[in-house]
Amino acid sequence: MTPATPDDLACIELVELVTDYLEGVLPAAERDRFDGHVASCRGCAAYLHQMRELVRASGRIAARAAAPRPPPALLQMFASWKADRA
Repeated sequence: MTPATPDDLACIELVELVTDYLEGVLPAAERDRFDGHVASCRGCAAYLHQMRELVRASGRIAARAAAPRPPPALLQMFASWKADRA
């Protein structure tokens, strides 16, 4: 983390803005603050890189990779758990 001046973006603010930044909807002034912070904060630069990689990797997951229904054994496990709690 880097010390912030009143015009600087704090690390926690960067975390809150990263989605808008990656989607390209961050206003220009905020984007400039974001870019300035990333240029001077290694931790946030690494975080931004990780988020970009996450977006890239998740875009490669095929829709059919997710099971449309839970497996019967999993449903039975939840039913048993719920019955034990009643």
